[in-house]
Amino acid sequence: MELHDVWFVLIAVLWTGYFFLEGFDFGVGVLTRTLARDRRERRVLINTIGPVWDGNEVWLLTAGGATFAAFPDWYATLFSGFYLPLLIILVCLIVRGVAFEYRAKRPEEKWQTNWERAIFWTSLIPAFLWGVAFANIVRGVAIDANKEYTGGLLDLLNPYALLGGATTLALFTFHGAVFTALKTVGDIRVRARALAVRLGLLTAALAVAFLGWTQLDRGDTTTLIALAVAALALLAAVRAIAAGREGWSFTLSGVTVVAAVAMLFLALYPNVMPSTLDPSWSLTVANSASSPYTLTIMTWLAALATPLVLLYQGWTYWVFRKRIGTQHIAETADTPDTPHPETTRT
Repeated sequence: MELHDVWFVLIAVLWTGYFFLEGFDFGVGVLTRTLARDRRERRVLINTIGPVWDGNEVWLLTAGGATFAAFPDWYATLFSGFYLPLLIILVCLIVRGVAFEYRAKRPEEKWQTNWERAIFWTSLIPAFLWGVAFANIVRGVAIDANKEYTGGLLDLLNPYALLGGATTLALFTFHGAVFTALKTVGDIRVRARALAVRLGLLTAALAVAFLGWTQLDRGDTTTLIALAVAALALLAAVRAIAAGREGWSFTLSGVTVVAAVAMLFLALYPNVMPSTLDPSWSLTVANSASSPYTLTIMTWLAALATPLVLLYQGWTYWVFRKRIGTQHIAETADTPDTPHPETTRT
């Protein structure tokens, strides 16, 4: 295996980690307007991801930076061709971060409600658009001999890509509902379980359709194995949450995310962006990679930095591991959030 193959695997791992972690906090953001019944419950949901959401986004920054350094042609074609969808995602992530930080800065109900709505929409839109983007990457787009995307925005909104977007939105929301059940107590926990079961069945239907389409179009034996793992893990996750075993369900929903993303990258390799105009114009791990010298330096840096990042993030999740509920939220909804002594380590 050459270094450009190694970096394709590493980038796949980074995107998998991003979707595993950011997936559930996107899901929790969507649930703030669909599961929560009042402001106190919305605050409970936001507090479950409050200590970790920004750390989860580090995986996106690392994946983007690694793609830029290891596969500059892939990065250039992807970010120029998918400019508008990726810009929308970027704006959503910026507004989402501001919403988390600013929501409780003023006591007015309208102020807090508007920021809570912003959290909902800036969680839902990226969860959908990431699926659209990756479905198009796997399906292939109009790339010419100069490695430039020649299609338009409407070309990206094809049935396969829209199904991919619906699948990631449903999967992330299910992942978030399971995480909510794992991190909360009381009535909100019970309702999160019930909602997770319904979302899991919907997700299963969408995932089978999308991954099955992928298998028929670009699959082989390895992608079929990944598809089987994703399907079985998802069904097992639904069964576990229905039985009230949130820890097992969250683990299995995470396995579903990992297997589904792995299937997409397995279907993509050795391409990084197939061309629908001429297969010989496709971007591959070989023709879009940086020099061996660059990849060697990056490999050493990654070997040194990655364990530290993993240890720090793991420590963060351990510190904030406890469950929370509405009893940990002040009854006065018109005052800025004050950390409760029982929630500072949740």
